[in-house]
Amino acid sequence: MNYYISDLHLFHEASIRFDNRPFASLDEMHKAIIEHWNHKITNGDTVYILGDISLRGKKEELIALVATLKGRKVLIRGNHDDLSDYRYQQLFYEIVDYKEVHDSVGGRNYDLVLSHYPIFSWKNMGRGTYLLYGHTHDNAEDEYYQKCLSQMTKNECRHIQGAIPRAINVGCMKPWMGYEPRSLKEIVDYFEKAN
Repeated sequence: MNYYISDLHLFHEASIRFDNRPFASLDEMHKAIIEHWNHKITNGDTVYILGDISLRGKKEELIALVATLKGRKVLIRGNHDDLSDYRYQQLFYEIVDYKEVHDSVGGRNYDLVLSHYPIFSWKNMGRGTYLLYGHTHDNAEDEYYQKCLSQMTKNECRHIQGAIPRAINVGCMKPWMGYEPRSLKEIVDYFEKAN
């Protein structure tokens, strides 16, 4: 099974405040993330982490924490990911800046573009390919990005081809993420009910 998540910001105390995260401390946040993750994920699962796992926590503490997270971890590098320590790099099956994958929900196949950053034009965006991204957290920048995509549809931009572009922020703080990796089914179901 494949799962997706972004912007854990481990060891980043300010993220609790600016994301209005429901935790009193970093220890409480770390404990909740580890419990949610390991309750759901098996070592046979693949978790695509779309960047910003941490804010440069102490190397040994960060390595120890990430090592406890189950699954085959694929890191799509974000702006806060410090990969200078080879021991840390070894925790990941793969480290890339951008990735295209295929997944399925209920017998239907989906093409996905995975990027830490929201992008305005991605491969086959007018043919149903989903963009999963992070970086913008739960703020005005993300709202602006989504409004821009909506305007592209209204203005019949040529790469849209009459489709509705599907770009979904998988930041852990989003209500549909709840600080745990989510399957594509969970993500798609949430958006189909909301729209």
